[in-house]
Parts: sequence; C-alpha cells; structure tokens
Amino acid sequence: MENKNCIVLNMLTITIGLIFSLTFSPAFALTSNGSDTDSLETYIVYVRKPDHDQATTSIKLDLDSWYHSFLPVSISSSINNQPRMLYCYKNVITGFAARLTAEQAKAMETKEGFISAHVEKTLQLHTTHTPNFLGLHQNSGFWKDSNLGKGVIIGVMDTGITPGHPSFSDEGMPPPPAKWKGKCEFKGASCNNKLIGARNFLQGSTGEPPLDDEGHGTHTATTAAGNFVNGANVFGQANGTAVGIAPLAHLAIYKVCDFDGCSESRVYAAMDTAIDDGVDVLSLSLGAASVPFFEDPLAIGSFSAIQKEIFVSCSAGNEGPNPSTSSNEAPWILSVGASTTDRSIVASVELGNQAVCDGEALFQPKDFPSKQFPLIYPGANGNVSSAQCSPGSLSSDIRGKLVLCERGGGERTKKGQVVKDAGGVGMILMNDKLNGYSTLADPHLLPAVHVSYAAGESIKAYINSTSSPNATIVFKGTVIGKKSTPEVASFSSRGPSIASPGILKPDIIGPGVSILAAWPFSVENKTNTKSTFNMVSGTSMSCPHLSGVAALLKSAHPDWSPAAIKSAIMTTADIVSLDGKPIVDQRLLPADLFAVGAGHVNPSSANDPGLIYDIQPDDYIPYLCGLNYSDQHVQDIVMINVQCSKVSSIAETELNYPSFSVVLGSTSQTYNRTVTNVGQAESSYTQKIVAPEGVTVTVEPENISFTKKNQKAIYSITFTRSQKTSALFAQGYLSWVSTKHTVRSPIAVRFQ
Repeated sequence: MENKNCIVLNMLTITIGLIFSLTFSPAFALTSNGSDTDSLETYIVYVRKPDHDQATTSIKLDLDSWYHSFLPVSISSSINNQPRMLYCYKNVITGFAARLTAEQAKAMETKEGFISAHVEKTLQLHTTHTPNFLGLHQNSGFWKDSNLGKGVIIGVMDTGITPGHPSFSDEGMPPPPAKWKGKCEFKGASCNNKLIGARNFLQGSTGEPPLDDEGHGTHTATTAAGNFVNGANVFGQANGTAVGIAPLAHLAIYKVCDFDGCSESRVYAAMDTAIDDGVDVLSLSLGAASVPFFEDPLAIGSFSAIQKEIFVSCSAGNEGPNPSTSSNEAPWILSVGASTTDRSIVASVELGNQAVCDGEALFQPKDFPSKQFPLIYPGANGNVSSAQCSPGSLSSDIRGKLVLCERGGGERTKKGQVVKDAGGVGMILMNDKLNGYSTLADPHLLPAVHVSYAAGESIKAYINSTSSPNATIVFKGTVIGKKSTPEVASFSSRGPSIASPGILKPDIIGPGVSILAAWPFSVENKTNTKSTFNMVSGTSMSCPHLSGVAALLKSAHPDWSPAAIKSAIMTTADIVSLDGKPIVDQRLLPADLFAVGAGHVNPSSANDPGLIYDIQPDDYIPYLCGLNYSDQHVQDIVMINVQCSKVSSIAETELNYPSFSVVLGSTSQTYNRTVTNVGQAESSYTQKIVAPEGVTVTVEPENISFTKKNQKAIYSITFTRSQKTSALFAQGYLSWVSTKHTVRSPIAVRFQ
C-alpha cells in the first residue's frame, strides 16, 4: 500500500532494508539551504495500532491514513520537493518516519495513540571503506554539513567511463546546476543527473562514445563521486556499500587517455572544454616527469582553470620512494600522494617450521588445501629473471610447488601467470628492499600472497635451512582496524620539487592503497551482474579522494577560492596515525615531509580551518618571474601580457603558501605570510613553533587577533641556521593555535 508521501512496508526483510535506506540514503540525508528546512530532522515515531472495535475498515486497510493523522495539520505534505512523510512501517514497528521540527514532534505527544518519537540514529555502514576511514558518516558531521557535495560538478579526465554501472545511478540526485553547458556523447539514457556529461577526445574516434576499455577512468570517477551501491566486493572481499567521497556531486567525463597514454593535445582540448562546460573541480590522475611549468601541459591548463575558480587535484606520481620523483608540482595544483587505510585483505604464509609471515591477497579461494606444499625459490641459482619469475624463466621443477618470486622486472599479477603456466600451485610475492613493508592486495590469477621484504628474506632463510622446505597459504579475509595507519605507500612519489624547490611537494596524502571502486568488467569473470568492482593501488586512487573532498568543501563554502580550499585541506591535515604515533613510510620509520607533505587529509577538520592562506591567480605572476622565467614563458602560463622587469618578483618561499620549503645556508631568510580569518569573528591565535633541528625560527608577531570574519593579518617568519649539522635536511612545524583551531604549516629545510 502506498501513496505519493508514504509507503507501507509489507515484509520484514523489506522493512529492515528500508530502515537502513532511511538512515543512510542521500535522498534523506539532505536538507535544503532554504530556511524552511533548516530545522527539520528525520524522526522515528511509534504509535499504537488503531482500536479494532472502533476503527473503520479503511483505517485497518490503510495504515498510512492513520499515520498521517499524527502529523500537525498545518504542515504541507512536502517542502522543496522533499516529502515530509518518508516511510510507513507495518511489520517491525507500528509507526512511521517523517521530517519534522522538534516543536512538531513535541505536538504529537497530545494525540491519542502516540507512544514516542526520537531523532533517527546514525548507523554505521560496512563501507568499502575510505569514507568512514576519513571520518565521513551519513546524517552527521561534514557529510551532512556539505550536503554530500550537492550541486558541485567534478570533471574527470581519464580513460572514459562505464555508463549503466550502478555507481552512476542518479537515485537521489538533483538535476545539474543551471550553469552546466556540457554535453553527453552517449546515446539514449546513459547520461543522467549523476553522469551529466561525457566527451571523447581520442583522435580517430569521431562519433564513438567515451567508453572505458581499461578501467582506470571508471575507478577514479566513482572514487570521487560514485553513488551508493550495496554489496560491493571483489572475490567476496571488502564487502559493503561502495560510495564516493562526494556522492551527490555530478560527474563530467572527458576521455583523454588510452592504453598508449594521454597525449598533450587531448589534455589541452579536454581542459579547454571543461572550463567552458562549467565544472567546479578537475580531477586528473595522470602526469609526467618534472619539467618547468611553461612546458607542463597540466600546469598550464590548470592555471586557466583556477582563473575560473576551478579547483584542480592531481596525482603526485608512482615513482617512489626515490626522492625528487613528484610530478604535478605547480603551486596552484593540489598534488596528492598515496597512503594506506586501516583495512587489509590478509593472507599468511605458514612455513614448515611453524613460522608465520603475514601479507595481503585479494583473490582468496575457499578451496585452497590447508596442507603443506613443497616450497621453491627459483632465484637460488643467482638468475635474476628466475628470481623475479619473468616469462620463460621457470623450469619444470616448479610443478606442484609453492613458488617464492621477487618483486621487480614486470607486473605483479603477470608473475602469477608465469607460475601458473609452469604448473605452480601458488605464489609468494616478496618485496624488494626498496619497497620494504609496503604490500598490496592484488587480484592474482592463482592462490598468492604479497609479503614484505623482511618476510621474504625470512622465507629464503628457511628454504636454505632445510633440504625439504614446505609451506602453505592461509587466507584470512578482510580485516579492519589496523592502528598504524595511515602509512605512506612505497610507490608514492616524493619531493623535494625539481621545478620549484621553494614549494613543498606533495601537498597532501590520501587513501591510495588497495582501493575498491567500480570497474567496467568483472575481474572474477562474472557475466550476470553490472555491479563489477576492482581493487587498485596508486596515487591515481588518492587523487580522486581529494577531488571529492574539494567538492565537499566547495559545496559547504561556495565562496572559497581554489587556494582557500587547498589551504584548508593542508593546514588541518593529520600528522599522526590512528595510534597517535608519527606517520611511517615503507620502512616503518617516521615519514619525512617530502613523503607526506602537510600530512594525511582530514575532511571534517578542513571544513573548519580557522585561518586560510589565500592566493589569487595574479599573485602567482611575481612568483613565476622569481623563477627567472622569460616574459614569454610566464605569458604562456598566465595567458596575459607580462613584463617581469616591471613586476616585483618574489622568491618561491615568499608565495603565500600553506607550507614552507627553505634552502638554508649561512644567511638568515625572512618571509611574509597573510592569513585570513574564516573562523569565529572574535578570535586570537598564538604561535607554536616546532623548530627544525639546527634551525632557529622566529615569528613576528607572537599573537594575532581578529574582530571579524574575512579579516586578514600578516606575520613574518625568519629562518636562521643555529648550529652545524651533518644532516642534509630537517623539518618542523609552525602552528597558529586558538581555543578552537590549530592551523599547522610544515617547515622543510634543506641545508646548503
């Protein structure tokens, strides 16, 4: 039984499902910006059944009429197209859910048959899992304050998209903003209020829609703004509800990449189009090696974007852990490194001597025997190709054995194919020393486990200690709650920046290891579902997390500039793990600032940063001139006439950036910063300095005070070398602390 305002639920199982929908569905998590809905909340109302002797047949048969009788007669059935009566229950409780003010809920207490009413509770979904890891929970906190990114358009430049995937459902989605001018190149109903635009920029593909043949673009788009999909998993692992960081944001897709890469001409064309289309955020999980900004298509294109108030988020690259490997170094771009979450897909190696080495594996077959298998290391003969299980390197003595393979020399999953083709029953993939303890959950083609370098060396030692080594793999499934996270992924590219050493890069780290999101096809070879997902790692995955965070901030603070959003993200970042210890890298040692930047993103804190370091597009011109670029090179970036001889050039570190990167010799260096109050109007901040070892840091004034919002204050900071040190690098922090906020800027010092 149903009408336009109420559905009576006739089955217990359906009722339970829709109670969860009531609590978590974005359609009901939102309130309008209008004053009429500001005080509305969802109440669960319990009532008695109508008296059978007195109730009319219509009431017996039509419970929703009875439920509606409890609502104040003065309220309309809906407001701003949102129904006031949400659900009418029949089996689990006698009662209903409605959008009410506290006064309206109180008024129902006088009605005969009323029992009680309470604001709905927030239940925790079993998510996939980064929104929860980042502190984003429905019906509360930042997700509620930001309306889940409602009204914001995220442009994703990648390998295309998979329309029809349930992550691109527009259930609960509003129409796109009136400013949207883009187009959809799919025929039929493939585009909707979620996927509002899709363009193909590949040469030779005239008339072909931007279908994703590779998977990367579908994965990144849904990480940023995918809708809620229940029952998402890969091989039964990480089972839960998949959802992007900004689930009510719209998606505009620009296909610029294929298996051969992303050509500069496509990237320029797509960025040009996206700016005209009216996107608010650009997400680009692509890049190249460091070059001067006037040679960098992403630096040039993104500058035009920020001139139009479009926020640009880019991946920092996957060339870590070596230093100076970061790409996308321009200060007007948010450069994102990769970190782990507290979820692991655990598998263990059990050796014949009872030793256990934990690792990770996505493919976890339930029928893998628990017995011990002969264990072999093909690299025992000193052949590097055999050690790395390269194609054609394995001999027939692999058959029926568990094979230890070293990382390097090819793709991780392809090593498993080599082992499988040679007759191996399973693979233990061990890290090289460079990657240390950083392991990944991959969709291997045979039973396999990825272990650390230390674990691999232990396994080698065991093999050498006995004439008949044996081992097995024990699959332990999804485990949540690792307290040492986040950790920096070994592959995440590091600073210092080559293009601009005076700017600390990367800016931030975010989840990028073993991220589950939508995929165009089933990696499990399932043919009976469109709900296909994959687990992938890379800064390509961390970038769209931050794109989604930027969309939430844009929705919550539509007047903030791209630089203001970036500042809020950076100055509120976490610098410790869940257990309160410093964030570590792949060595399990404290990660330096060239790995973490400002730290790990904390979306809820970024929503209320207290102070911001704002930069207007024209403020970058003195900075670019200070890089000793020619007038033409600067003009190529900023698209206006510039004569650096008539510009007061500034040193890189003088840019009003939320972090400090200083190359320090014997001479003191002083720089100025301007902060803008976006917190409480009446507020005061006191400096707190954690000076880098061997450096004296002096800040003037000691305190800054504000009497109104958007008021600005200027401070100076001086760096002086205080003692000789053999270290090449030192780090510290400057924080401005009020009773409510800590506005933290990292300080990286390299000694000359």
